[in-house]
Amino acid sequence: MHREDMAAPYILREPRPGDFGWIVTRHAELYALEYGWTEPFEGLCAGIVADFANKNDPERERCWIAELNGENAGGVMLVRENDETARIRLLLVDPKGRGLGLGARLVDECVRFARAAGYKKITLWTHSVLTAARRIYEKAGFTLTSSEKRHSWSQDVVAEFWDLDL
Repeated sequence: MHREDMAAPYILREPRPGDFGWIVTRHAELYALEYGWTEPFEGLCAGIVADFANKNDPERERCWIAELNGENAGGVMLVRENDETARIRLLLVDPKGRGLGLGARLVDECVRFARAAGYKKITLWTHSVLTAARRIYEKAGFTLTSSEKRHSWSQDVVAEFWDLDL
């Protein structure tokens, strides 16, 4: 635990049994409710989680679950894109955990771990409508490198690609 965690009302921990299912379920529920994104989005999340759960390399990849008062309140994964680049996947802060700096803390953990693991860059894919996440990435030093209009999950979206040199 880092010193700044002493005042934080949440803890960050490694996943436990059931947490990977929670990541998929909570993404599907929240994104359907907040953005109208439908089943193909849930399938995308399930695939990302399955890949991590089945073949992650603990030396170069990590998942963090944020817990608030004994309940899951957020999470993120950092996965290997290639030998030099890591990718942030599935950053989520549940409504009960919003406003506590939890999203920024999860991204900071990804950056810290990526540096320690020897990556030279972190990349990520998000959408313009995810304004809170975009602010977190920007404050962490990520740069928007490209964007493209798409029709995904029954919605017109603008996909964005962000990078951070370490």
